[in-house]
Amino acid sequence: MTLRTFIVEDNATIRENLIGTLEELASIQPLGWAENEADARAWLSGQHGDWDLAIIDLFLRQGSGLGVLEACKAREPRQRVVVLSNYATTDMRKRCSQLGADAVFDKSNEIDALIDYCMQQSTGQASA
Repeated sequence: MTLRTFIVEDNATIRENLIGTLEELASIQPLGWAENEADARAWLSGQHGDWDLAIIDLFLRQGSGLGVLEACKAREPRQRVVVLSNYATTDMRKRCSQLGADAVFDKSNEIDALIDYCMQQSTGQASA
């Protein structure tokens, strides 16, 4: 089963490569993307339960991924929110977890773990 996924990433090259990789290897269906906090919050609040996974970068053109995470607190239990950032320090992982992130991945060395996570989520949905 495919994961209906929303991407919050301001770097177009990273975003396009991420979407291509996850479509090919992890059965995601990209629903859209945002480059800043305001657009991401607006999309997520307008879509309610129509998405399965949100992948959020912490540093955006305007605003912060932390604000986007906060906006996802009222999501449905089946919906997953993960952070993908170059700034995945221990303290930042803890802060993201406190804001409701289901997982945090480092862009530089945990892309394979993100792919595995997405595959597990799509398998879990198929059996649900």
